[in-house]
Amino acid sequence: MLGWLVAVGCVILVAWIWPRTKYPGSKKKPSSDALLTGLLTGIPQEKAGETPASDRGHEKSASAVALICKPSALANYLLKHCRTFNNYSPCVGWSWRASAVLQSVYDTCWPYSSPVQFVRDHLQLSDEGLVSLDWALALCGTSSHKRRRTSSTSNSPVLLIVPNSFGKITRNVLKLCEAALSHGYLPVVFNRRSHNGTPLTTLKLQQFGDPADLREAVRYIRYRQPAGRLYAAGESTGAGLLLSYLGECGSSSYVTAAVCLSPVFRCQSWFESGLPRAVQWALVLYQKMSLSRYRTVLGETVHADSLFSSSSLRGLEEGLFCQTPHKSTSLPTSTTSTTATTATSGSTGPNTSGSWEAYWDRNEPLRDVDEVAIPVLSVCARDDPVRGPPRYTLPLELFQTNPHFFLLLTEHGGHCGFSAQAPVTGVAPGSGSGSGSGGGGGVGMPRTSWSHGALLEFFRATTDFFATEERAKQLAARRRGLGGGMAGRSFRNRSISTCKRVPECSHNIHAIYSWQRSYTR
Repeated sequence: MLGWLVAVGCVILVAWIWPRTKYPGSKKKPSSDALLTGLLTGIPQEKAGETPASDRGHEKSASAVALICKPSALANYLLKHCRTFNNYSPCVGWSWRASAVLQSVYDTCWPYSSPVQFVRDHLQLSDEGLVSLDWALALCGTSSHKRRRTSSTSNSPVLLIVPNSFGKITRNVLKLCEAALSHGYLPVVFNRRSHNGTPLTTLKLQQFGDPADLREAVRYIRYRQPAGRLYAAGESTGAGLLLSYLGECGSSSYVTAAVCLSPVFRCQSWFESGLPRAVQWALVLYQKMSLSRYRTVLGETVHADSLFSSSSLRGLEEGLFCQTPHKSTSLPTSTTSTTATTATSGSTGPNTSGSWEAYWDRNEPLRDVDEVAIPVLSVCARDDPVRGPPRYTLPLELFQTNPHFFLLLTEHGGHCGFSAQAPVTGVAPGSGSGSGSGGGGGVGMPRTSWSHGALLEFFRATTDFFATEERAKQLAARRRGLGGGMAGRSFRNRSISTCKRVPECSHNIHAIYSWQRSYTR
């Protein structure tokens, strides 16, 4: 019912241009946007005062998509082996899917009855809080439909999905689970405290970019599935939490590769002024409806009246995390009160006070971006109505200077939409020697978002690249007479590690991640 109310509220967005095939300002851009325009159109940018192409970054442009990144061995490998990157045919003309606004509303807000079956694990955290992990085990009607738990000896790759920060499980997330299942992955959706029916047993709420709970969830996943490689995907504002985790844990993140679908990078400015009024109204309404269940308990730690009278996302975020608590209370260890044991939207605290600027010093997703040590692909559209104009919201310098970050930028696609004219051909995770299990290579994926096909192909290509690098290193070591035993085992064990903030580690991280030296050559 809540999903239908939000969907009806978002219909007011139809008042925007029909069809909205261009983001305002995509033509006749000022000189500050000239580089971005050239990347998408293929127009040479080597004019007076501009950076030569050899120093500007690796570009792969087509009629509707561009890969923006720093030149590297992995970038060349992706350009050669990821055909989906250059095979995007967005809907055009008078189809409703040609509108960035309408396909964004459809894929993020419209209810969807998924054939995927989920089994939930509740994970108790170190502070006695709870998060939940929803495992997508099988599609309805398949032979494995009745299986409720996956064997811990399975070597199938695991795909950890971090949904948006508002707790809404969107059609985009459910379709991604379907696509991942059909290609041999084990999808698992991370739900923050109180999100999506998860009980809240403490008064600690999750701040926007605090990865502490996600870190514990990842360790549990590695315990549950020690033989399978771990991949991660973040949707919309959920990508901010994923980037925070990858930056904080660095080369000890457990993750092999990650993808951010329509991420929001500059989150402070996004909360302050980056949202169209209609979109902000819909998100504020949804979050207030989610928080209203816990109004009594919230009143013990925050100013509830001020919180629920807020008319902006910034007001809600400040009300939850930047106010000085006017009462000092805590929940008992055990309680029978439903209201007291389930209390708000997130996971790390209204009991944390401070200024708005200090809050974002701790929670900005790119604060530790230099510490990220795995390949991260961001899939974005120029006409994204939620993120805003690309010249203000995309950190192009990050992709042009950091070899771990790749930007797949399309002309059309909206926010988590990326509807295509023709079915996308998916890629199995195990088409090369570096993947676990996962049949169905080359299986068609009808009605699947193009971004999901690009995500799966990116995971496959990076895995194959790592395996190729390890084989080359092993061969070179044998030729030098040093033996290749350890080199051959390094990639297989690269995701079994501990976070960098844990004082002791059971193995040599530098040996495990030695592929980076050849990866950035």
